[in-house]
Amino acid sequence: MGEARKKYTDSFKSEAVELVVTSGRPIAEIARDLGVNEGTLGNWVNLAKKRGELTEKPLTIDERSELTELRGENRRLKMEREILKKAAAWFAKESM
Repeated sequence: MGEARKKYTDSFKSEAVELVVTSGRPIAEIARDLGVNEGTLGNWVNLAKKRGELTEKPLTIDERSELTELRGENRRLKMEREILKKAAAWFAKESM
């Protein structure tokens, strides 16, 4: 015979979800610490998102700065790629 399913209170579920959101730790790690199946905790988090109970925490100043820096780097890389494409096309045309 199988084990009886564990029942968790709504407050336990909401505190577990809050821990996932605020700690920055992986769901699997938190689930192990709480003695809950990883999939179960993931389901609780997804359900809270669907219900609109979770709000994304705003970016910190450091995160916002890093995002701005990475966007600038992406723009520069795109420009470099376009220049290299044009140069490759020009050299291919010249070698014929």
